[in-house]
Amino acid sequence: MTSYFCDRLRPTFEHRRRGCRLKPWGKEPRFPVPPSRPNNCRSCNPIPFPPSLAQWRNDGGDYWDQLVTPEVGALVWSEFPIQVYVEPPGKQPSETAWTQAVLAAVQEWQPYLPLVVVDQSESADIAIWRRSPPLRLAPRPSPSVAPVIERVRSAETRYALYLQQGSGSASVLIHRCVIYLSPKQTAFYVRAAARHELGHALGIWGHSPQETDTMYFAQVRNPPTISQRDVNTLKRVYEQPTRLGWPLRNGN
Repeated sequence: MTSYFCDRLRPTFEHRRRGCRLKPWGKEPRFPVPPSRPNNCRSCNPIPFPPSLAQWRNDGGDYWDQLVTPEVGALVWSEFPIQVYVEPPGKQPSETAWTQAVLAAVQEWQPYLPLVVVDQSESADIAIWRRSPPLRLAPRPSPSVAPVIERVRSAETRYALYLQQGSGSASVLIHRCVIYLSPKQTAFYVRAAARHELGHALGIWGHSPQETDTMYFAQVRNPPTISQRDVNTLKRVYEQPTRLGWPLRNGN
């Protein structure tokens, strides 16, 4: 069984926090960004390194050179624990199995970054929904080519940027992620897809070329668990500069 993950540098505004002063920021990011492109984000700074990541050794290499860098810098979290919402089950046994599989995937990432499951999607940093990714049009090579709908995907991660009023006069740039996971897969593959998409939502915006990594670009018959290379890559991501979590000044 081989299916391809779909990970989109595209904003979505479905899950804004209620009770917070948030508003969309900027234009839709361009995709794809060349992996070799340097991070030229002005006024970017690394966030304080998460202690839960610092304890892990860097043996085994990484695939940092395969990742893309958005214009705002690394898509990292600076406030912990990261709040994760998982769509609750309905009355069908398959829905319960889906939810349990996703929650198990959340637990797998716990040793590396603090995560907490919340009951309200509006307050979540990452919202995971039991539905197929929305259909979208494929990029057209030229205006004369008729638009074509991209093939159906089993999973997708998107992010949105917001401005949040800080304690002073400056606003803080933050992001939220939404993950769509198809309800038509077995619990075994739902867990694998959730594990992979959570890797993106936590900051790994790219794929590994090796089947032994959970961030491998395709879903395989025997999905791997989180590898040392996955962890090493995540550590590299959290060492990178970002605008997220920092006050924005005039001109930024």
